[in-house]
Amino acid sequence: MIVTVTANPSLDRAVTLTEPLRVGEVQVAAGVREDAGGKGINVARVVAAANVATLAVLPLADTDPFATALAATGVAVHAVPISGHARSNLTVLDPDGTTTKINLPGPHLGGAEEAALLENVIAAAAGADWLVLAGSLPPGAEPDLYVRIIAAVRGAHGDAAPRIAVDTSGPALHAVVADASPDLIKPNEHELAELTGAEADPDDIPGIIELAEGLVRGRVGAALVTLGAAGALLVTADGAWVGTAPRITAVSTVGAGDSSLAGYLLADVAGLSPEDRLRGGMRYGAAAASLPGTQPPTPADLPTADIPVRRFSR
Repeated sequence: MIVTVTANPSLDRAVTLTEPLRVGEVQVAAGVREDAGGKGINVARVVAAANVATLAVLPLADTDPFATALAATGVAVHAVPISGHARSNLTVLDPDGTTTKINLPGPHLGGAEEAALLENVIAAAAGADWLVLAGSLPPGAEPDLYVRIIAAVRGAHGDAAPRIAVDTSGPALHAVVADASPDLIKPNEHELAELTGAEADPDDIPGIIELAEGLVRGRVGAALVTLGAAGALLVTADGAWVGTAPRITAVSTVGAGDSSLAGYLLADVAGLSPEDRLRGGMRYGAAAASLPGTQPPTPADLPTADIPVRRFSR
């Protein structure tokens, strides 16, 4: 069982253009796609498509139109009632694969609503293999919200607590790495640079590995670092592995990182090696980038070409 938490879900609208975006002009769109999104929900959709048990926990008002889009995904959901409605995010896709995103802030959670979310996450995490805390925090939430959730889940379940993966950015990621000892983080190169205060050049694999190793030493269990077309790498206490991305025709990169995390977790719960966990993450990320909008890849969508993975040694 993989449980996900999406504290700030979004209704994702992807508009496909026939010509490059011309700022300040009127253009006709070729099509539009609408998906229930938010990083944790994206992960849950990929896991569910692979026929692995999952549960998505999120704040959601009974009257929110987002509920209709979410129900259409078929993902098992535990909704925590709130008064506000989920935000809408807009993605504009150029024919060459260039992606422009506009993200709205989402609803504030009151103190009682935040407390209810925390209590419901504790209950949902019972018996899970992984708990995934993913995405931005709601407006007004303190940066340590994920830290408090992790502490509460581990305090409630002790040795039976699930392993915890975190995919966020900014102050929330800083707080988690500083104070929560997550089992896995999934930054991209920009988030890794922001987190460490050092440059993270995708062409400098040894340098990125060194940055990730600095985090793994005592602060996080493992780091899955996605580098887009440059591939991905995995750093654990046992070593580092580097993967080469398969060649694809990119349609939409929105949600590709979420799919990478889902692919890694699917490989992990299947008991696969670090090399194959990294391969799984890269296959799912590449498949997601080949699909429109935030459409979750299924096992049938995965690239079949070999993905070279090597153990890194200096």
